[in-house]
This record gives sequence, C-alpha cells and structure tokens, in this order.
Amino acid sequence: MNARQRRGVILLVLSVLCALGAFAGVLSVIRDVNSKVGPEVEAYELKTDIAPYKELEPGQFKKVEMPERWLSDNAVTDLRELRGKIAVTQLRKGSLLQNDMIVKRPRLEPGQQEIAIMIDAATGVAGKITPGSTVNIYATFKAEDEKGSDQSKVIVEGAKVIDVGKLTALDADPDDRSRRRNAEAVPITFALDTKDTQRVAYAESFASHVRLALVGQGGDADVPRGDRTYTLDEDK
Repeated sequence: MNARQRRGVILLVLSVLCALGAFAGVLSVIRDVNSKVGPEVEAYELKTDIAPYKELEPGQFKKVEMPERWLSDNAVTDLRELRGKIAVTQLRKGSLLQNDMIVKRPRLEPGQQEIAIMIDAATGVAGKITPGSTVNIYATFKAEDEKGSDQSKVIVEGAKVIDVGKLTALDADPDDRSRRRNAEAVPITFALDTKDTQRVAYAESFASHVRLALVGQGGDADVPRGDRTYTLDEDK
C-alpha cells in the first residue's frame, strides 16, 4: 500500500468516525428532547365557537396530539365524557376542551314535569339565569275591583331551571293582560312537581307579570309564609 492509498484509508476511517460521532450526537439530542417532552397523548380542540348552555356533540371537536406533560390535568381525552353535557361558558374555536368548560345538563327527577313559560328578558332574566339555576317565581295580580289591592305573590320557591331558550320578540295582543307587549322574552323551562306546575300555568295565564328571582348558590330559597304575599298597603 503506497502513501496515497494509506492517506485515503485514513481519510475514510476519519469520515466514518465523524459520521458515527454525528449520529451519536443526533441520538443524544433526540433522547434529550424525548426526556423533556415525553410521550404524546390525544386531546380535543374546538372546531368552531360554541354558545353557552348548548349541548355538546363529538362533531364539534377535532383530535390533536400533544406531549403528555404539556396537557393539563382537567383536559378531556375521551369524547364519551361529553354525553349529556353542555357548555358552561362561551367556548372559542381553537381552544383545548377541558372539564371545567362543561357541566351536566339538568334533568327531570322522578315525579317532576317540564313546563316552559316566556319571561321578560329585561326584568325577569337579565342574562344571569342559566340551566341549573335555582329561582323563586313571583307573579303580580291586578285587583279584581276598585276596593281591592294589587298583589305580588311568590308562586313557586326553589324552582330548578333546566333550559333557557333563545330571545324572542313578543307580538302585541290586545287581549293580553300582561304589559310585556312588543318586548323581548326568553322561554324558560322548569322542572317542577305537579302542584307547582299548576301554579306556574295559572300565573302565566292570569298574572299581569311573572318574574324570576335568582337564588344564590348555597342560598335558601324558602320565603317566610308572611312574606309570600305583598300589597302596597303594607308600606303605608
């Protein structure tokens, strides 16, 4: 082997050694990245905006993969968790779905019935009453004659709201005793027992106004018996 051949062999060996060193370096970088990032897991991202209190469907989300260590503990990783759930707030496109964004849709209990009535959007709802809310239902009645007094009554205590519909314009009706004419109202659905359902139906038909009072979380919806009926004469 002459000098030129020896130099060629040496250069070839050096090239192989350099390649092995580079390969080892790449492997080291990959191992370092894997150790920092970890394995990937599946999560779900919103395809579009979702309005509050709307029932969720699997088609509204797309599957994404991301490092497990970057995924929050309350991220939804199984769309079966959506069954019977609604959005608790406005959900934005591109957001990662998490458990604190959704709640169970309120449902009827044994012995309860659904009843929906239109409630004035300005005075009765004000955007604060949502599915799952607890409210007291008040109704005001005109006096039957000039000798009588107008009255405000608590019709139902602790009514559970199970659905809030879309804002709807009310048409004028000359036979409607309510003054909620040409206004906007929202259909509110309650879960009530038979007696309370009858009370709400009566108030919807004959009261001048029906209003809702939101009961704070953990609050007591019971109204003392002496405070369930009010007339203006009591403040004179």
